[in-house]
Amino acid sequence: MEQEKLDIKSLDSAALEEAVLHMGQKAFRARQLYEWMHVRLASSFDEMTNLSKEFRRTLQETCVMRCATIIHRQVSRQDGTSKFLMELADGNVVESVLMKYRHGNSVCISTQVGCRMGCRFCASTVGGLVRNLRTSEMLDQIYEIQRETGERVSHVILMGIGEPLDNYDQVIPMIRMLTDERGLHISQRNVTLSTCGLVGQIDRLAGEDLTITLAISLHASNDVLRREMMPVAERHSIQEILAACRNYLEKTGRRITFEYSMVEGKNDSPGHAEELSGLLRGMNCHVNLIPLNPVEGRMGQRSRRNRVEEFKLILEKNHINGTIRREMGSDIDAACGQLRNKRQRRETT
Repeated sequence: MEQEKLDIKSLDSAALEEAVLHMGQKAFRARQLYEWMHVRLASSFDEMTNLSKEFRRTLQETCVMRCATIIHRQVSRQDGTSKFLMELADGNVVESVLMKYRHGNSVCISTQVGCRMGCRFCASTVGGLVRNLRTSEMLDQIYEIQRETGERVSHVILMGIGEPLDNYDQVIPMIRMLTDERGLHISQRNVTLSTCGLVGQIDRLAGEDLTITLAISLHASNDVLRREMMPVAERHSIQEILAACRNYLEKTGRRITFEYSMVEGKNDSPGHAEELSGLLRGMNCHVNLIPLNPVEGRMGQRSRRNRVEEFKLILEKNHINGTIRREMGSDIDAACGQLRNKRQRRETT
């Protein structure tokens, strides 16, 4: 049986040095190799011209490096947002989104092929979970977009297809490598991880000594309503999630963001706003109000604009910071809740 090739781009600098030494090379070769993969964003071993041909041949025979490839790009006519369909080595596909702001370029990446959380308003969960992404497959979504555009990515959001904390053991190394000064060196404060509220993993994350932003997909002001919208709410009550958030705040000092998708006639009344205010009162937090983005066959319609603005005013009256999420890429199904692992017909953009 042929031995499986080493996923070399998933190795952090220490593990890479160990692997390179095992290949009979000197330690400084690991530093060169790491720079080629994570700074220069080489797409093949052949590009690594300061490595010997013999070493490159060994790498080619024993390792795999290219993990994700852009096969389709759509560009929004309304705001310039780009959505990328990425093909993985096994033929599965995921989607990633590039959003351009005054403060820099943000990329929203996927962490799983599919999702098993089952949120009833989200496209990503259609078809369930296929598998977790490897560290290298998450990094490559960012690297491929930088190669394609020639522009630096300054912010990364783990809010695409999948639940990041359901892929904890691959996601945390990816964040460390992404923010490593020997790699792209993106500030940890510019990394946002969005979760539907897996309490045990939030507690683990609080102990990781990271300074990333934690975003909680709350979407409801009480447990009965949340269970209707999000099956994962059967596992953890809102109070349990908030307790984990307070622990995270205490250990990291980082403000929590709460995501709240607003569904017409479901969770958008003044009473819901007052109820949410009561839950979050006194917590260092921020609420993102997200008018529901349309997903065929999924729950509900978006709240009317005046309803969303009234909800925001009630939060502010109760001294809770809130913003209404700016829609980016909704015309190409690239907005919050619209991503899915669906192969599309190639088109010219």
